[in-house]
Amino acid sequence: MGLACDHEHAEHHLGAAEVDRALAAVEARCAADGERMTAPRRRVLELLLTAGEPVKAYDLIARYGLDGQAAKPPTVYRALDFLERRGLAHRIASISAYVACTADALGEDKGHAAAFLICDCCGAAEEVAVQGGDAFARAAAGAGYAIERTTIEGHGRCPACRVAA
Repeated sequence: MGLACDHEHAEHHLGAAEVDRALAAVEARCAADGERMTAPRRRVLELLLTAGEPVKAYDLIARYGLDGQAAKPPTVYRALDFLERRGLAHRIASISAYVACTADALGEDKGHAAAFLICDCCGAAEEVAVQGGDAFARAAAGAGYAIERTTIEGHGRCPACRVAA
């Protein structure tokens, strides 16, 4: 998804061992909860984990097949819906793209408010911890709402793009 910049950026993707560990942990948690981690769900999560950047659904569709075959759109969209409901992926609405939630996939966090810093130059997105998610949930509960997920998006320039400008 990243836009072409004429300066260097650090790589932010998981290595093969981390991806394998995350997938195994997710499959175990799904099984414990009585959910199935089907092959399409697993493949889409694998693609998101290895990407290291936001990925549009149609790019996932194109990359889906190990033999170069694209997936049928409903296959990928159903998998994304499942991954979002489980907190394993986040949709970044402002750029219509998805990212794996590595904290949830690796079993380090559950049910947090997702907050993203999105670079308008290179397209990189970084998930960051934010304070106040609990206060927002309490305010929503006071208004009679039950929050299922929260996503905060901030746009600007990443450190590499700021230095290069």
